Amino acid sequence: MDLSITYMGFKLAHPFMPGASPLVDDLDDVKRLEDAGASAIVMHSLFEEQIVREQLATFIHTDRHGESFAEAQSFFPSSDRFALGPEEYLEQIARIKRSVSCPVIASLNGTTLGGWLGYAKAIEQAGADALELNVYGIQADFEESALDVEARTLEMVKAVKKSVRMPVAVKLSPFYTSLAHFAKQLDAAGADALVLFNRFYQPDIDPDGLTTLRALQLSSSAELSLRLRWLAVLSNRIRPTLAVTGGVHTAVDAIKALMAGAHAVQMVSALLQRGPHYLATVRERVSAWMAEHEYESLSQMQGSMNLEMCPDPSAYERANYMITLQSWRPVGRIA
Repeated sequence: MDLSITYMGFKLAHPFMPGASPLVDDLDDVKRLEDAGASAIVMHSLFEEQIVREQLATFIHTDRHGESFAEAQSFFPSSDRFALGPEEYLEQIARIKRSVSCPVIASLNGTTLGGWLGYAKAIEQAGADALELNVYGIQADFEESALDVEARTLEMVKAVKKSVRMPVAVKLSPFYTSLAHFAKQLDAAGADALVLFNRFYQPDIDPDGLTTLRALQLSSSAELSLRLRWLAVLSNRIRPTLAVTGGVHTAVDAIKALMAGAHAVQMVSALLQRGPHYLATVRERVSAWMAEHEYESLSQMQGSMNLEMCPDPSAYERANYMITLQSWRPVGRIA
């Protein structure tokens, strides 16, 4: 079965790869992912806060007035909260690149314009083949409009594209007012791929302890539907290739995403739960399903159920909302 696909300009043997996760911190796990046939290795993010903290620390220790700004370090997360600091991250890129033969995709996570974006060039020099720009921000500023948020992101993409030659993907949340229009603007800004979608980790509250709680909730297949909608809407309508991340746990999940228009299938939660070898299991099951349904190649299936191609385009648009609401019946009532 021919599962080959092009993603971010890379000719890949198949679309299955790990998404950004802690698995890349251990070279043994990276090798297990390669042994499982990963078509690329996606690293977890280097955060804007980490870079800014390091830059601030350098300033404090080299400027004679530095100690007057010492309290500013408390604005940023402690460096021991991160497995890899900025320099260690660059070193890990080089180690992974020496260890595997597939493309290595690094990641920068931030929301503002600033000197931290210069790390894109350092990441390229460390050996990364591509970069995900992970735009993760909770927009809680009452004075900042949606247009402001989008304009800043577009400037970030343009700044990174100007500084590097490697392909750049933009990892988005679904919470943009007009996602289709914004995707078109990202296309014009030079993005080589869009990754749908970032998962926002929600805080909880301990009402007895009067504290907020942080807990990592792994994804489930239930989260896939939102991604299917936007993959289908964007597929074949913009130049950047598309990756799905979040909600892919089974071969059927992957098949749905590919039919909707994904060029790459990133898996994280399923691999954390089942181990790196599960990537090969999903790939094999997808291949078997395609053979059973008489597909000869992935190119026949990819995008076949997007907004332009599917038999019922209304399923992705407003009509689906009305029809779905009317389909509900109380328990026990005969239709």
